[in-house]
Amino acid sequence: MFWLGFDDTANFSVPTSPGDQYGGEVSYGVVSGLILLLWMCVLVAVGSVDSRVMGVGYTEYRKITDSGIGLFAAVATIMFLLKLDVARGYLILTFGVGIASLLFARMAWRRWLKRHRARGDYSSQVVLVGSRSSIRHISEELAKQPWAGYNVIGAALAQDPRDSGVLAIGDVPVVSDFNGVRQAMDIIGADTAIITGADHLDPQRVRELSWELEKGEYSLVMAPSLTDVSGPRIHSRPVAGLPLMHVETPRYTGLRASMKRTFDIVGSALLILLLALPMTVVAVMVKTTSPGPVIFKQQRVGLDGEEFLMWKFRSMRQDAEQQLAQLDAADRINPQNVLFKMKCDPRVTAVGRVIRRYSIDELPQLFNVLLGSMSLVGPRPSLAREVAQYEHHVHRRFLVKPGITGLWQVSGRSDLPWDEAVRLDLYYVENWSLTADLLILWRTANVVVRGSGAY
Repeated sequence: MFWLGFDDTANFSVPTSPGDQYGGEVSYGVVSGLILLLWMCVLVAVGSVDSRVMGVGYTEYRKITDSGIGLFAAVATIMFLLKLDVARGYLILTFGVGIASLLFARMAWRRWLKRHRARGDYSSQVVLVGSRSSIRHISEELAKQPWAGYNVIGAALAQDPRDSGVLAIGDVPVVSDFNGVRQAMDIIGADTAIITGADHLDPQRVRELSWELEKGEYSLVMAPSLTDVSGPRIHSRPVAGLPLMHVETPRYTGLRASMKRTFDIVGSALLILLLALPMTVVAVMVKTTSPGPVIFKQQRVGLDGEEFLMWKFRSMRQDAEQQLAQLDAADRINPQNVLFKMKCDPRVTAVGRVIRRYSIDELPQLFNVLLGSMSLVGPRPSLAREVAQYEHHVHRRFLVKPGITGLWQVSGRSDLPWDEAVRLDLYYVENWSLTADLLILWRTANVVVRGSGAY
């Protein structure tokens, strides 16, 4: 921010008494330095550098964005009250570039951290404490996301007679029972104990364990039975010594929904204008290289289970739907999947193979977004024949509009097994936010450029 004007000054005047004012000039360099110092203090105060939020999830980015906007409002108010004549363009540029720079810096740092955590560096060494089933569940979930920073190196079983003689739970060795957790952590070099379930644990003993861990550089973490709920929806409230966890009900209406719709309209309109020429070129290529219409139209299931007409650039032969039943199920990516996906689908045209690889075929869906049947970010739009095979809980994905991209798109696309794709869609439905949408769109650009997971 210092480059924005060492040579320039801003005028200010401070009321000292009725009818009397003290005025002067201050360098933009000084103003920039004060803003920078104040901004650093605010970032620390809001917890954006807390190890519990850094490196994983969207909370880190939300705190940076919210604190930057809040500081901008506070500085603008102070300057108005002090009659500090600072250029408005300077403030907008300073905070706009500042927030963007912080977000990009954190993203770059997170990439570096993920690579190291995948090798086990910069991670907490964890002992899981609980029953066999809860330990197995938590260890499997943590193994899916090594970048979260929890490396499971041992397990301590609760005092359940059925668990006697168990030496390992999956790949996790049993190092102790519940009474010997503290000593076992010292022996194997663990620094964090995660309580995975308290069905067989005495509350008094859990409290004593927290006291024991206070004596060293150890952490105690409680893993609730409720999964796939993001941090902003969880609020802890102590009542009568009980740390009650309040889980906020997902909101699909009101101000946040209006903001999402506004973002969809503005975003889709801008993208249509920017991509008009490339879309025209693709349309000509589709039309001239294979017989059939340029646009492929198909009924999909959207918000509240209502069907709508979804548009894509045609990437298959004209009789592709008629040939579907003739294709060998053995050639599918995963025969157990509800979705029909083949790595070498013979129905795909030469141009279609390219535009599908880089998701160019989905660009006409921007018009679906503009007209309101889809969103830029959301669950994958489903076919009616797929919906007929859904389990009851999967229908929760219809609580929001389907999206051109989503968590499934940035987490593996067609390479994902069906149950993981469903889990990601439902996670988005339960925890969606505008900040999450922006990050998913950013990650989508990276995935599309690589062309991975699309067939």
